[in-house]
Amino acid sequence: MVNTYGATTSSLAQAGDEEDANEHTAFLGDDRDVVTAVKDDKPDGHASMISSISNLANTIIGSGMLTFPLALASAGILPGMLTCVLSGSIAAFGLYLLSLCAAKTPHRRSSFFAVAQMTFPKAAVFFDAAIATKCFGVSISYLIIIKGLTPNVVSSLYHDLSDAEPPAWMLNGRNWLSIFMIILIPLAFLRRLNSLRHTSYVALFSVVYLLIIVIKCYFWPLDDMPPAGKIRLVHFTPNFVSTFPVQVFAFTCAQNLFPIYNEVKSNTQPRMNIIIGSAIGSATLTYEVIAVFGYLTFGTNIGANIIAMYPPNSLFVAIGQVAIVILVLFSYPLQVHPCRNCLDKVFHAGESVKQADNEETVEVDDHSIGDMSHTKHTILTLAIIASTFTISYIVDDLKIVLSFVGSTGSTTISFILPGLLYWKLSRGDHGSKILNRAALALAAYGVCIFVFW
Repeated sequence: MVNTYGATTSSLAQAGDEEDANEHTAFLGDDRDVVTAVKDDKPDGHASMISSISNLANTIIGSGMLTFPLALASAGILPGMLTCVLSGSIAAFGLYLLSLCAAKTPHRRSSFFAVAQMTFPKAAVFFDAAIATKCFGVSISYLIIIKGLTPNVVSSLYHDLSDAEPPAWMLNGRNWLSIFMIILIPLAFLRRLNSLRHTSYVALFSVVYLLIIVIKCYFWPLDDMPPAGKIRLVHFTPNFVSTFPVQVFAFTCAQNLFPIYNEVKSNTQPRMNIIIGSAIGSATLTYEVIAVFGYLTFGTNIGANIIAMYPPNSLFVAIGQVAIVILVLFSYPLQVHPCRNCLDKVFHAGESVKQADNEETVEVDDHSIGDMSHTKHTILTLAIIASTFTISYIVDDLKIVLSFVGSTGSTTISFILPGLLYWKLSRGDHGSKILNRAALALAAYGVCIFVFW
């Protein structure tokens, strides 16, 4: 009977409007429960599990993974590996709580704003403002990294492939930033997160290449590599206080969980658990491999950037530097997307999201962004692109400011908000007391990270 209903729904999508209305009326008159019929008749998502996992994993994995060997060296192999797994597990729990919250929002219109409207309505606009600020700051940091890294990559490639010196314009990071914006602007204008799946695939292939470099250079060291220092299983140093947040914030991706929930096909909780587990699991494995093999290669002599430890005159390593540029480049649109959505909510805070409750009369084509007009979408996107480009073009170092924005924003959206939002939503549910208390503990953990780091 279920299969017949699914087939009929599929045929509705191909029929005319009049036939759709008649068929829908027939369903409502069926013996089955009316609520179930209306729910099943709502449009499904279009994103696959693979694309959803890839986008979430690409949101997580960034250039910060290159500092994981240093984080491992500050505590030793065993504590470093355990804290990495612990950080990933806590981040996964936060995403799980957000997915439970998303299930309570109007059909495929979940967002931090929508959940906050049901929990802390007066603070909803401030939540979205904080998330938008965080994503905006991270976007700027990505562009600054691209501007600073690309000239070094070009110089390395030139020296590896020829004896000539590169032209002066190719050693100017601002020129490369302007060129790369030609690629990034069309990507930033895409409405659906699922549309960025192909760039996420490319970025994750870049991550795989970086893993190959780290593993290969451990078993078959390159010439002119620095000597290895001591290797310890357990050895806490004062640097652990500063490197521990690297692991905590390396799993931040909550800003894109709601768009993924809105777009993925059949967004049931088991499927969302697979997406969350696969993305966090793949990121944890990536961090562990880079951290362990990087630390085993250089020991206590490890630097802040593992790729910079390898000889720059090697074409094999130079291509790895290109991979870093690609990874950071395609991470930029994944920050613009949530930033734009949050700004939309901030500028229309007076409009209650509850108007989407009557879903049977609303067509949702773009899921979660269906309310944003073309004009509004264009203006917000242009504003984000123009401002992030201008700041990154003029300023060479905003490390302190961006670190503060990124760390406080990451703590808020990864730990504090998931814990508080689910705690408030489930307070009256006697069947989830343990999970409710765990959510409150997550929020408390986030406050501790916020205060002490």
